[in-house]
Amino acid sequence: MNKIEIFKALSNETRLSILEWLNEPDKNFPPQGTHFDKPIDLKGGVCVGSIRDKTGISHSTISHYLDILQKAGLLIAERHGKWTYYRRNEKTLSELSEYFRKTN
Repeated sequence: MNKIEIFKALSNETRLSILEWLNEPDKNFPPQGTHFDKPIDLKGGVCVGSIRDKTGISHSTISHYLDILQKAGLLIAERHGKWTYYRRNEKTLSELSEYFRKTN
């Protein structure tokens, strides 16, 4: 866990909001994967387009933000056809939580 990269990633309000929204994707985003012919287990992942729509920012900016969060280990990206779905990396978030518990 690279704490510096994580803290840099979390220093932007939109990136922080994305992580918060992905904690409850069913509540914060429309149903995902409805365009596939057969059901696919997206593991709670959300398509880039849905995240972009919620933020109201450009596709290039949201892609950059998602890349920063992924490189910091906070998100997992999974490709399905031409679509990429993002979900929280709960392992890294748990490690971060444990780090804060130990520093108290």
